[in-house]
Amino acid sequence: MEKIRAAITAVNAWVPDYVLTNKELETMVETNDEWIQTRTGIKERRILKDAGEGTSKIGVESVNGLLKKRGIQAEEIDLLICATTTPDLVFPATANIICDKVGAKNAFGYDIQAACSGFLFALTTAAKFVESGQYKKVVVVGADKMSAIIDYSDRATCIIFGDGGGAVLLEPDTNGYGIYDAVLKSDGSGRHFLHQKAGGSVKPPTHATIDAKEHFVYQEGQTVFKFAVKGMADVSAEIMERNNLSADDIAWLVPHQANKRIIDATANRMGIGMEKVMLNIQKYGNTTNGTLPLCLWEWEKQLHKGDNLILAAFGGGFTWGAVYLKWAYNS
Repeated sequence: MEKIRAAITAVNAWVPDYVLTNKELETMVETNDEWIQTRTGIKERRILKDAGEGTSKIGVESVNGLLKKRGIQAEEIDLLICATTTPDLVFPATANIICDKVGAKNAFGYDIQAACSGFLFALTTAAKFVESGQYKKVVVVGADKMSAIIDYSDRATCIIFGDGGGAVLLEPDTNGYGIYDAVLKSDGSGRHFLHQKAGGSVKPPTHATIDAKEHFVYQEGQTVFKFAVKGMADVSAEIMERNNLSADDIAWLVPHQANKRIIDATANRMGIGMEKVMLNIQKYGNTTNGTLPLCLWEWEKQLHKGDNLILAAFGGGFTWGAVYLKWAYNS
């Protein structure tokens, strides 16, 4: 019997309407458009300003559009995994909230937290449920409302992040399409350089932690940059070597949109020209778990059945990884 692989059979994404430009950031913090673009490649990012709405809003919009595109009902979903760093609530899982709001009454769900690598970790986890033959339709959501944990007086972080995300549907395939391999890594010693200082069980919220602005993203940019460049480039090269892939064999590199210089370094290490690199950081900034599905969504019409894709990411923790897959359909 032909091997069952988990293939992406549909993708959809959603971003809020509000555009936060570099020019507007100039009025909020000591920075300028040229400085931001030179160091990050970002021109603007989207912000979810709707009162009472969190990450599940992004997930719901993405999943509803996904179901419509694939022509299936929410009741057909077996499992929904949500990769997020900004859950609606500490509990229940944002995945459960999304399932309830879209009407996925027959699905179970849970969240995965691996910072910016979360979508890759969730995609790989979801694939195992499909490959085992246990489930036929598994949805993976990658979404974040990063504006909820960003200090807009901190120049080091407020220029980087935006809100948005997307979702993919995984279904079984026996024709050679789908996910072939994954290289996933983590190093907990990296937690000191990129984290949120308070809000967890070690340091629950208090007036003091709020006054000290410890519920926002803290990042030591230079250290994170160095680790990210090496991490993303290493795993991307490793997965190519493991699968005997040359640069000519790769149709697209789908990189986490954290910083254009990190993306350039990864492409260079792989020997891939920028014409094969999905890049939308200039429009959305770093949406954390949302960057990879947003790329797949925007490039969907340029993808062809059988295309070899390498997805790569690096996140706080540290976490990083790469996934190799063959695209399963023509748009």
